Order: sequence, then C-alpha cells, then structure tokens
Amino acid sequence: MTPSSIVSQVGEERTHSTMMAWRVHEFGPPQVMKFEPVARPKPGPGEVLVKVEAAGVGPWDGWIRAGKSALPQPLPLTLGSDLSGEIVSIGPGVSERRVGDQVYGVTNPQFVGAYAEYALASAGMVSNKPSSLTHVEATSVPVIAVTAWRALFDHAQLKAGQTVVIHGAAGNVGSYAVQLARHAGVQTVATVSTGDISAVRDLGANTVIDYRTQRFEKEVKDADAVIDLVGGETQEHSFQVLRRGGKLISAVSRPDQDPAKRYGVEAAFFLVNVTSQYLMEIGRLIDDGKLRTNVGAVLPLGDAREAHLMLERLRPQPKGKIVLDVGAG
Repeated sequence: MTPSSIVSQVGEERTHSTMMAWRVHEFGPPQVMKFEPVARPKPGPGEVLVKVEAAGVGPWDGWIRAGKSALPQPLPLTLGSDLSGEIVSIGPGVSERRVGDQVYGVTNPQFVGAYAEYALASAGMVSNKPSSLTHVEATSVPVIAVTAWRALFDHAQLKAGQTVVIHGAAGNVGSYAVQLARHAGVQTVATVSTGDISAVRDLGANTVIDYRTQRFEKEVKDADAVIDLVGGETQEHSFQVLRRGGKLISAVSRPDQDPAKRYGVEAAFFLVNVTSQYLMEIGRLIDDGKLRTNVGAVLPLGDAREAHLMLERLRPQPKGKIVLDVGAG
C-alpha cells in the first residue's frame, strides 16, 4: 500500500467517524455557538441514528443556548430538537423502526442534538415522515404541532361544540391550534395583530379579535378554555373570559393560582412531551390535507447562528418556522 493511499484511507475513516455539529460549550448569546467536527454518535438502547436532512429552529433552542432551559442541560451540548431524515442505524431494543425509514420528530426529552449531520433520536419520539411533505417541511411540524394538540385535547380536554380562546393564534403553535380545533369541531376565538387577521380567518378561526384595537376580555365570556401562547398581561386578563370550571392552559409561563381560585377555573403550564403516536396522528391529518405547514425561512446548516439571530430579533424574524436544510450542505 502506498503512503498516499494510506493517508486517503485514514482520511476516509475519519470522515465516516466524525460529523459537523453546532455546539455550545458555554451558555450565552448566539455568538457562543460553534460549528465544529464531533464524533458521529452510535445509538444506544431505544435509540436510532438519523442522517439529518433538515432541523427545525424554535424559541426553546434559544433558551437552551442561553442557559434558560426549564430542564438541566449539561455542557457541552449540540443544539436542536426537531428533525427530519433517514434512519441509518438502530440501537438495541428498537423493533418498530428500520434502517432506511424516512422519519420526522424530536431527538430526545432534553431537546438537544439535531443541528448536526447525524443525530440520535429516541425511537419513541419519531414517526414516519408525512409522505406529502419534504424533509424541510416535515421538520417544521413536530414540537409546535404536538404542543397545539396536547394543549387543546390533553390539557384543556376540549370537545366538539365547545369554545376556546387562542392567544397568539398567528404564531407557529397558534396556527396549528386553530386548524386542529376547527378539525375537531371546537369553536375558536383567535387573538392576533391587525396584519394577521385574514391569515388566521383563512386557517378556520370562527372569531378573530385584533388585540391592538379590541380588548378580548370585553368581547368574550364563558369560554370553555384559553390556550395562552403569549403570557404576561394577556394571561392575567384571560381568567375573566372563562366560565366557572373552565381551563387556562399556558405553554409559556406558570399562571397565578390566586385568580384561578377566585374565578373558579383550572390554570396550568405544561412542557410538551412528543411521542410517535401524536406524530403519526398529525402526519395523517397533514397527508389528508387537513393541516397546513408554514415554513418561514430556510437556511443551510452552516447558518444556524444566523437563525438564532432571527430568534433574538437581531435579524428580521420570519412568519412561520425557521428551518435548517442540512441536506443542502
């Protein structure tokens, strides 16, 4: 074997054993993100290794990077949770997935690892990718769509004919909440800013309130539930619009229990838990044309720091989900 062929072989082995990933060694602003080579992971029990075609970017990624996650996050870590791609290897104890499966979903309960060429995912947190979507479209779905589903049906326990107020209805989670509520026969009151009124009507909201010109607490009463995707004063004023026994469900912050007692309502905050079952149901609705996705910006993996500048509003923030196209190189 010649020296040059030995060098070439070593180079190939290194290429197959490493990958590029966005790492955080210290918490802080987007500038702390480092795009660097790391060892390609091997799947452990209950895990699959996914060749990542696209990764979603969400506010929770920014909280993790800044050290503001609700979960402990040991450093160093690879950012990212939403992903779509192809399974290339399978860990022990995984029977429901196969090498070659095209899947979408979330990496793990820590919400880390997806901004990379390959990512480990819990087998129970991915499902077959909706066949009608590209990988870029599919990765825009998991966390936000499952958050909307669980808020409406698991936590608020809404049924056909009931009424829900959705705050932040034009946002990523809110858009899915409006569509899922409509599909389930739940009446929706959506609060949005002026520029989003027609888009949210188009998604199927029954009543749309412009929070810039109207006070929703004057317009609505006896709602069965409020889905709070805004927090702050909006959350504080939401107790007034609920019937006794109604539910205020927030995906943003913990509601004050004093007004909850005073108004005779339940008020809860939740962190989403994404599972294959939810992803399968949502994928079916997408393939049946019942749910629309909304990709707002697509950047190559190498521009993930730019995506975080958008999250921080240091760059113009798109309407719709920010996605990293990993397959584009």
